[in-house]
Amino acid sequence: MRAVIAEDSVLLRVGVVKVLEMAGVEVVAEVGDGEALLAAVEEHRPDIAVVDVRMPPGFTDEGVRAALVIRQQWPQTAVLLLSQYVEERYAADLLSANTSSIGYLLKQRVADVEGFVGALRRVAAGGTALDPQVVSQLLVRRHSGPLDRLTLREREVLELMAGGRSNAGIAGQLVVSESAVAKHINNIFAKLDLPKADADHRRVLAVLSFLGVA
Repeated sequence: MRAVIAEDSVLLRVGVVKVLEMAGVEVVAEVGDGEALLAAVEEHRPDIAVVDVRMPPGFTDEGVRAALVIRQQWPQTAVLLLSQYVEERYAADLLSANTSSIGYLLKQRVADVEGFVGALRRVAAGGTALDPQVVSQLLVRRHSGPLDRLTLREREVLELMAGGRSNAGIAGQLVVSESAVAKHINNIFAKLDLPKADADHRRVLAVLSFLGVA
């Protein structure tokens, strides 16, 4: 796997590079701002870009705007955003434009090397990875309308779906059978009034409803 790192903090950038290299990921470029990130992606066409949300010159949403450009111009490059704080609207912005190969984690997750690398690989493979704190905050703020129909267990399952977990992963987290998870997911689809379609598409629609972008 080939990666580009965009982070203005030199200390954190070095740390992320070391973590990825130890995991066998080839870091082809390290940059500190959005413009340099876009140039690096155009030059190297990496499998994934790890991007700080706030970068020079304004330290607002430069990383998010660069990520949106990457998803539009180089869709084969996955994007994993890193943020110091929970800013869920950025995750919603990205997911409303593209529902695959997207991740949003708090920077503190980098310290959990196994979890961070696992999320990175999941995103690079076409999946999603949302930070548990982001998902929990979204659950509180987006809990309205059809979501009110869900039971507590169904909301737990949807929360884990939004975090990118597979049925097996959800079953392991909740200590239930995969058949029970499948039943909960079918109930979620029905209660959110999602039309019958392929399972993957309905999962995406369910997560988008959860995020409030569908």
